Amino acid sequence: MSKQPNGTDDMAGVVARCIELAKQSGARETSARGYRVREVSLDYRDGKVENISEATRRGVGIELYVDDRYSMISTSDLRPEALKTFIADSVAMAKTIAPDPYRALPDPALYKGQSSVDLKLEDPRYESVSAADAEQRAKVLHDAARGAPGNDAILSVTSFVSSTLNETWQMSSNGFSGSNRGTAYTIGASVSAKDADGRRPEEEDYAVARYWNTLPEPQAIGLNAARRTLARRGAKKSESAAMTVLVDNRAVGRLLSNLFTPLQGSSIQQKRSFLENKLGEALFSPLLTVTDDPLIPAGFGSRRFDNEGIAAKPRAIFEKGVLKSYYIDNYYGRKLAMAPTSGSLSNLSWQLGAKSQQQLLAEVGDGLFVTGFIGGNSNSGTGDFSLGLVGFRIRKGALAEPVSEMNISGNNLEFWKKLAAIGNDPFPYSPLRAPSFVFEDVSIAGV
Repeated sequence: MSKQPNGTDDMAGVVARCIELAKQSGARETSARGYRVREVSLDYRDGKVENISEATRRGVGIELYVDDRYSMISTSDLRPEALKTFIADSVAMAKTIAPDPYRALPDPALYKGQSSVDLKLEDPRYESVSAADAEQRAKVLHDAARGAPGNDAILSVTSFVSSTLNETWQMSSNGFSGSNRGTAYTIGASVSAKDADGRRPEEEDYAVARYWNTLPEPQAIGLNAARRTLARRGAKKSESAAMTVLVDNRAVGRLLSNLFTPLQGSSIQQKRSFLENKLGEALFSPLLTVTDDPLIPAGFGSRRFDNEGIAAKPRAIFEKGVLKSYYIDNYYGRKLAMAPTSGSLSNLSWQLGAKSQQQLLAEVGDGLFVTGFIGGNSNSGTGDFSLGLVGFRIRKGALAEPVSEMNISGNNLEFWKKLAAIGNDPFPYSPLRAPSFVFEDVSIAGV
């Protein structure tokens, strides 16, 4: 949380030098990405500071296109002579790799059209946030958790505060050049408790923000971490049944990974996607409308260009249950004969419902509230999945006993047709920005 040291290294110059050295060594095309990440973290455990760490990492990743051959290399040794030798040796090694005619830099036309919107990614106060500020918040988080009702069952509390300054520089030999700089702060608390059967349930709560002064009050975060943990005491498996399931907005990400991984160009080209050849089809519930939007101010996935330099633009992924777009990078676009979109997710923007999570809970009546997933697997090729879960039974529209050792299973092609309601509560601390979801007639089993 102290001031960033004034580095003398010119990372933009290092990236440009890498491009020059690669060309001199015989690369037909090349791109390079330099990074510098400064991280400061503080852990406060059981009434005292347990750990303070500060680290700065920097390095460069280089893509080499040599006689239809491709190699990706990286190094943190940025000394001029070391870079020269490393890149020359890497180009020579690349010439021994099997050729791949689909490897090439993106068409420069894809670099054009970058948005000029202010993404508000960097906190101007970053350098003024001190270690004392961090310790004060960590103590408040800790004390709030320790003071929660029922605290006689609490075994341990660890609160944490961290800050990150992330800088990147990108350049390619066919004309792209760009840079990014952003900050992020995380605060949270992890709490463990004793249970009557000897188990030690543990839960946490946290918040993330681009700006120090937009973080929520630490008291609320600490208190909620303790409440979440204490509510897990006495958890046991419930009856197996097909039931209505309300999934907490902070837990939905595990389900979304089952849905979005098969949208990747690599999955489609390698025949590992249950969504292959389904563009334009009405596949899922008409409530499912989501856009990939890289231009949301202060978003955790916001960017003007992706990691290939392709200009970032909002685009529909699902529209009323219809599949509208894949995640296609330059390489797999060439292999699939499809126009590149972007190979990676930025932020998701959902068509939200009108009801709060509490209102959805009341409407479920009898069912299951899922607060987290544990382990499990999902087959991207077939769509079959099975996940362990924790949560609470819902009885008469209210939370009842905690449950664990339960399993949810199905096939994604059928599961997402069962989406029956969407909340108005997008989770603010993730680029997924997912709301609470209600699914009907879901198979739940004790494990």
